[in-house]
Amino acid sequence: MEYLTLNSGQKIPQLGFGTADIGSYKFTQEVIGKAIAAGFTRFDTASMYGNEKAIGDSLTEKQKNELIIATKLWAGGDFRYSTTMKEIDNSMKKLGVEVLDIYLQHWPVSGQRLDAWKAMEERHNSGEIRGIGVSNFTIDHLEELMAEREIAPVLNQVEFNPFLFQKELMEYCKEHDIVLEAYSPFAKGRKLSHPVLQEIAQTHEKSTAQVVLRWGIQLGISIIPKASKSENIEQNIDIFDFSLSNAEMNEIGELNEDYRIEWDPTDEV
Repeated sequence: MEYLTLNSGQKIPQLGFGTADIGSYKFTQEVIGKAIAAGFTRFDTASMYGNEKAIGDSLTEKQKNELIIATKLWAGGDFRYSTTMKEIDNSMKKLGVEVLDIYLQHWPVSGQRLDAWKAMEERHNSGEIRGIGVSNFTIDHLEELMAEREIAPVLNQVEFNPFLFQKELMEYCKEHDIVLEAYSPFAKGRKLSHPVLQEIAQTHEKSTAQVVLRWGIQLGISIIPKASKSENIEQNIDIFDFSLSNAEMNEIGELNEDYRIEWDPTDEV
């Protein structure tokens, strides 16, 4: 496993495990168990996913101390200061922890995101959150936040893959010591049969999904693929025994189509 150091000083595995829309309470617990067995030590959840309690209940106290868990503010899009304070408490209770490793704003809610950030900063300063960050923020949103913040976000979690290669945003985050974290790295599997990916995968005797993950690792970003089948979970973490050449990295980087399948925050002012 390779690691990244956040601007908070936290050291995190570069590869994490996404948990959006996994399934029922029991099935979520089964999947978390499979992921831990495969070697994943960092998990991403959110209030919106409705699985914080399932994840918290699936972990022992020892695991909660050893694993890194990130969750996110939603509250139906209500990001007022008072609501944010309550939602932080709710997430801590559901996960069964007294300190949150990483807490993110799930969306750049217009007119409220700075109020939410103030609440998050206070809980960080009190020692209840180790690292605070954002999700789905554009450069404009980040610039607004950076101008007002006391504490810089540790990461910005966004939709990112070879077919939605947000290079300018990635470079902005690197320049400001914010880790860019990729969700939906496979574009829900819709592009994994692309001939460029297939050719590179054959060269390395890997799957196209593994090639995509390796591309992200070598870009220096964080990635949180999601899987529920044991073979896919194990395959996703088996990406540290090969490297892509500069030519292969460039080939993959040229696949961008601005192909977005999730939320588009561009017009959120």
